[in-house]
Amino acid sequence: MHTSQLLERHHETHTAEDIFTPRLWTRNPHLQSFLKSQKWLIVGKNPMVDCAEEMILDGGNGARLLGYYSPHPTRSNRGLMLLLHGWEGSTDSAYILHTGRYFFNAGYDIFRLNLRDHGNSHHLNKGLFHGGLIDEVAMASKHIARLAHDRPFSIVGFSLGGNFAMRVALQNNESSIENLSHVFSICPVIDPLKSTSALDYGNPFYKQYFLKKWWKSLRKKQAAFPEIYDIDVVFTMTNVMEITNYIIPRYMPFRNHREYFSTYTLVGDIFTELCTPVTIIAAEDDPVVEISDFYLLRGNENLHLSIQRYGGHCGFIDPFPFGCWYERKIDTILQNERHIS
Repeated sequence: MHTSQLLERHHETHTAEDIFTPRLWTRNPHLQSFLKSQKWLIVGKNPMVDCAEEMILDGGNGARLLGYYSPHPTRSNRGLMLLLHGWEGSTDSAYILHTGRYFFNAGYDIFRLNLRDHGNSHHLNKGLFHGGLIDEVAMASKHIARLAHDRPFSIVGFSLGGNFAMRVALQNNESSIENLSHVFSICPVIDPLKSTSALDYGNPFYKQYFLKKWWKSLRKKQAAFPEIYDIDVVFTMTNVMEITNYIIPRYMPFRNHREYFSTYTLVGDIFTELCTPVTIIAAEDDPVVEISDFYLLRGNENLHLSIQRYGGHCGFIDPFPFGCWYERKIDTILQNERHIS
């Protein structure tokens, strides 16, 4: 079924809780995108962090991924939630800590996973991170799911992490994670070529923000493996695509950026055989992700799309007292599923 048909039907039956309606002064998409990364969003005690256990997971083929497991003391039937950050984020990003605290306080076990070369994990693998590394994330997700035993396991991914989360759901068609109950993807990158262009040629704030974070990450990688990475020249480059085109033929198994981007582009009818429920939450005013691509997706009854007018890129923040709409929305969906089952 064409996703736009599913979306139209959703709009006809929505309730007030289905719509993100921030205060007027917070509706600017750049403010929304900025707010979700601010540390003052997570002031106060975080019991999820206090009980976190560091774990290094086997990603297969020698890959190792760093994560943090926070089992809830009640071991409630709400189960385990895996959180996947976006590009150049980490398990300590404000939006990850905020979402983790919300669901931990609601009774969920939480696992925060660093993608390769994110957080303090650059030394764990010789190879560079890239968007095609779905197999190691899927393998790690299987290990994490087993921590829930017979309880439900859900995944919430943001931006590029949302892309990885949806590909884990797609892989679940052949390689089952039996207790995977739902995947949620917040403002996922589904066409990386378009998103890269948006970073380079859109609002200059985003390009500088991600360039600085990528440069910092690449310096860590070079320091960890100086015998492999001779990349000083990239620190003089002025846009994301320029660095991408330099690195791909030298340090990645791809001929060019088009071959590379094709490994994690999620467009068209790729979701028609989906066997795991996936809910995509996106915003029409997202400055990084092209919203029109979502309307062209084709899926089945397991693909659900919630496009909001406001929200920016992974924002959906309504300050005072720093409420986050997608957290409440996800919690409602999971509670309804428990009641049905």
